[in-house]
Amino acid sequence: MEHKSVNKFDTIEKITPVIENTAMRYGFFPIEIDFSKESGRWFLRIFLYSKEKPVTLDDCENISRSMSDFLDELIPVKYNLEVSSPGLDRKIKSVKEYVIFEGKLVNVKLKKPISDTSDKHILGRIAGFSETEGLTLETESGTVVIPKDNIQKAQLEIE
Repeated sequence: MEHKSVNKFDTIEKITPVIENTAMRYGFFPIEIDFSKESGRWFLRIFLYSKEKPVTLDDCENISRSMSDFLDELIPVKYNLEVSSPGLDRKIKSVKEYVIFEGKLVNVKLKKPISDTSDKHILGRIAGFSETEGLTLETESGTVVIPKDNIQKAQLEIE
């Protein structure tokens, strides 16, 4: 039984350069690195993305293999490594993902409606994102700008 205390934030900070460098060698970049404990076991989940190509199972296996020894040296506990693509219907979790997924179809749930309609869902393509303006979407009825603090949830739509 392992009783080492692990600071997950320090661990993520230490392993991020290894993960980024390895992913980049294969033409991908990590959009999310999650290191967390579930039911007493540690999991390192890495979600890879590329605008140029899909993430294949072979890519995930190759990347896992080429970085696992380095990660083992940096992570002081036993852990399960999971490397995967973000998924076609990924929930957008960070501001940088709006930039990464520009041009993709997204379903945005609003905290409060932005027009005189009572609709709290907007479907559109990500046209841009800015810290000051918010999220710009191209919808069937034109361009919509949603302030960042009015976004309850945003999720990619499967196309």
